[in-house]
Amino acid sequence: MQLTDEREIAADPARVWGCLTDPEVLKRCIPGCQEMTGTPDAGYSATVVQKVGPVKATFRGEVKLSEVVEPVSCTITGQGKGGPAGFAKGAADIALAPNGEGTRLSYDVEAKVGGKLAQLGSRLIDGFARKMADEFFDRFKAEVEDGALASAGTAAAAAPAADASISDADEVERLTTR
Repeated sequence: MQLTDEREIAADPARVWGCLTDPEVLKRCIPGCQEMTGTPDAGYSATVVQKVGPVKATFRGEVKLSEVVEPVSCTITGQGKGGPAGFAKGAADIALAPNGEGTRLSYDVEAKVGGKLAQLGSRLIDGFARKMADEFFDRFKAEVEDGALASAGTAAAAAPAADASISDADEVERLTTR
């Protein structure tokens, strides 16, 4: 299954990159994500609960970043096992490009499923995958644009606070503790 799309995000590429590599932001954006830990260098571990057609499963998996060109592009590869429901694995090429005062985020995803999930049929699986991708990127765009950043994980949010005046530091604190 292949998915290709792009989103216009009203934030600079450094801020988008910071959110894209922040496990707390990712946890809030991934539909059904119960837990997300890790770092961009070491990779992430995640637990996601999803229902695809009649099959509901808890997937536990690993995600790694490679071919990283900060804050321009990376390849994200991952796989998850959902017990008897089966497995999912895939890769996504992500590219960020300045676009006026914002950023164009482009992605090209290839995914595969096996087990009971594969028995549901490609039409159902493809529709579900597209819905999940749309929901993730809609949430991600809102998260980045609304400034609801986790304070510890995003260098883009933390860096300005170090050089900021007291009033700017107070504003950063207010935005990051929502």
